[in-house]
Amino acid sequence: MEIGIPEKDRKLTSDGLSRLLADSAVLYLKTHSFHWNVEGPMFNTLHLMFMEQYTELWNALDLIAERIRSLGYYAPGSYRKFAQLASLTESEETLPAKEMIRELLVGHEAVAKTARSIYPVAEAGYDEATLDLLTQRLQVHEKTAWMLRSLLSEK
Repeated sequence: MEIGIPEKDRKLTSDGLSRLLADSAVLYLKTHSFHWNVEGPMFNTLHLMFMEQYTELWNALDLIAERIRSLGYYAPGSYRKFAQLASLTESEETLPAKEMIRELLVGHEAVAKTARSIYPVAEAGYDEATLDLLTQRLQVHEKTAWMLRSLLSEK
């Protein structure tokens, strides 16, 4: 394979993207579960917001996995592998709404950190396509974290 990125850089970037895929998959599942199980006075608002968030995450999974494949590696695709690679853990489905918001906030911040950690490797390999993907993911996760943080504000 010769796409202008050295093999060692493609491998390191692919490994980082695999961690990003795993974190995103765990956050997707958590968000979808919260969508199903949220209760309380903010039910409708949170139910709809969580649906928007899990839909965006679902679409992102494909983009991340396809970038891994474009680099010449196989994307992880099992819950077992995701659990090994992810920095996030699953949570209880029956949390109070505010705890759901708090967990999703922490999750989006963690995914942003994972995405940011891949930058140096992708930059070293002059991998502009991965850098673009990472920038897009950071924008989504940082904006979503801001919105979730705003819901928890007492101001």
